Amino acid sequence: MNQNTKGIAAFILITFVMAWVLWEIPLRLGLDILNPIFQYVALPGAFSPAIAAIVVRKWITREGFADAGLKPSLSKSWRYYLVAWLMPLFVSAIVIGLVVALGIGSPDFTLQRAMSVLAPGTEAPVVPSFTWALMPLGLLVAALFSTFLLWGEEFGWRGYLQIRLFAERPLLAAVTTGIIWGIWHYPLNLRGYNFPEHPFLGLLVFPISTVLLSIIFGWLRLRTGSVWAPSLAHAATNSVGGSLTVLLFLGGPDFLFTSYLGLLGWIPLGAVCLWIILTGRLKPARVSESHS
Repeated sequence: MNQNTKGIAAFILITFVMAWVLWEIPLRLGLDILNPIFQYVALPGAFSPAIAAIVVRKWITREGFADAGLKPSLSKSWRYYLVAWLMPLFVSAIVIGLVVALGIGSPDFTLQRAMSVLAPGTEAPVVPSFTWALMPLGLLVAALFSTFLLWGEEFGWRGYLQIRLFAERPLLAAVTTGIIWGIWHYPLNLRGYNFPEHPFLGLLVFPISTVLLSIIFGWLRLRTGSVWAPSLAHAATNSVGGSLTVLLFLGGPDFLFTSYLGLLGWIPLGAVCLWIILTGRLKPARVSESHS
């Protein structure tokens, strides 16, 4: 077993064991996965990819951090950061439009429906319509702060694994990393975390969504040479894309369709991926250039 294979195997083992154990403990103690508190309890497990990458780089392969993409390179790559930050807003708008256009359901801008699921038995105030003029902006700002939290995943997935797997074939690396990343979420998805109505079908749907995200996040990583761009994209995906679709559709139409990472989300995300692939924006040469 060569050093690269040894490092990848160790990374996957540490990432999966650490996260699955840390997530399983609160679930076994009775904490509902849809309880907002679970988001905070699950944070240590969400940092397992970064911890695994650090352990592997420093003590197992001893390769160091020269190609980890720790420098933001913001002044040279600010356009890609802007894309990473704003893209989930446009993807969400397309998903919402498709849900309405296809007659699948209607968004609930009062948030009463979603709150009945997130906080059953409580009286939630009706959200005034003018709030929606400010909410997307608030979620975008929240994404800037949560970027530091999502670094816990991206330093592992894009900062290590995706540039080690099939280094000369970045599309295959993105697809493989996306599948592994999707399977990593299985303990949560089996409890209905992403698709409450279809936990088992979600085991098939979710990895396809993470493959699409891996292509997009991998492109951002290669183009900027930094792990911070995909960290921002991941944060915006959760804060903007995830939050908007949850708040508007949870408890209503089938979340398998209305989720940002559901079937309808494949349309805009897939279109972006096709553009990246067909225009040759995933190039092996960029891997070496991204070592900074």
